[in-house]
Amino acid sequence: MPARFEELDWQPTDRGEISLRRRYDPVAKADIFEVRLGEEFLMSSLFTAAECELARLALAWVDRSEVRVLVGGLGLGYTAQTALGDPRVTEVVVIDAMEPVVDWHRRGLLPDNPGLATDPRCRLVHDNFFRVVSVEPDASYDAILLDIDHTPQHLLHPDHAPFYTETGLRSMARHLNDGGVFALWSDDPPEAAFSEVLASAFARTAAEVVSFANPLTGGESRNTIYLAQGVRHGSSG
Repeated sequence: MPARFEELDWQPTDRGEISLRRRYDPVAKADIFEVRLGEEFLMSSLFTAAECELARLALAWVDRSEVRVLVGGLGLGYTAQTALGDPRVTEVVVIDAMEPVVDWHRRGLLPDNPGLATDPRCRLVHDNFFRVVSVEPDASYDAILLDIDHTPQHLLHPDHAPFYTETGLRSMARHLNDGGVFALWSDDPPEAAFSEVLASAFARTAAEVVSFANPLTGGESRNTIYLAQGVRHGSSG
């Protein structure tokens, strides 16, 4: 019988202790990989539909034959792996502030996405996504995909808050090529307040609800993917 629980790695970070755990779930009848920051649950391989849809929905809006993608938040790698599955994608740069997370992929501790660290089209970077996109751009992309905070209101760190303003979104948008798309994962239903902020910075926006089976409850769970394209002229200052 599979082991019920195993801590694969544990490391201190400036945001707290981060751990990668594998447990056998008798309901799902599968090994589940989970990441925790302290006692806060960050992600699980049991629920990956929305992480994959983050890439699929964004890339469906991109009308280019060759596509460069920037991903904020590596996590278990499902968003980056899905982006690499699009034949138009020539490069995926993934930024994560947690060096242990990057290390897990390089060490092959995540069997669902074992080739992510060795794919020549993919580059894993240990850095702060919010810092990178707030500075003058030295690189531009056709899609920027973000999955770091739980929601635009429920943040992993208060330093992230300025990003979710019109000014912060405009600063990030300088890294987008013409026709480029920004997409954001959220654990909550669509929020009217954030949708308004997004629409103040972009000409075309949407909030897509992604539903998926939850074997733990026997019902459905839902996440939201925000999409934005076409930077509006002007600024809120």
